[in-house]
Amino acid sequence: MVKKLNTRHIEVAKKLRKNPTEIEKLLWRKLRAKQVEGFRFRRQQPIGDFVVDFVCLERKLVIEVDGGQHALEDENSSDKRRDKWLSEEGYKVLRFWNNEVLTNIEGVLEVIRESLVNR
Repeated sequence: MVKKLNTRHIEVAKKLRKNPTEIEKLLWRKLRAKQVEGFRFRRQQPIGDFVVDFVCLERKLVIEVDGGQHALEDENSSDKRRDKWLSEEGYKVLRFWNNEVLTNIEGVLEVIRESLVNR
């Protein structure tokens, strides 16, 4: 069961929404306002003890956009724990590297579309 949100997670999410990376801005412009198959996405959304980059609550689809820091072993194991917990809560997690979003936004959107339709 998903834990009740605490004030700290809400404040962290607000700060992240106010200061998105350029890659997050790029992807958000494509996801917002139900542009992908009519599904609503939220950005920097607290879920349990985590704040995810993007989520479609209706389909329980989480999208994470990762920079180079996620290639490091410690960060990678943190991502695995997060993904495992989200999966146990019924979420599917899609991870994309920053350069994927930057150089192949249409390919990224196609993977997202397929995941939405097939969930």
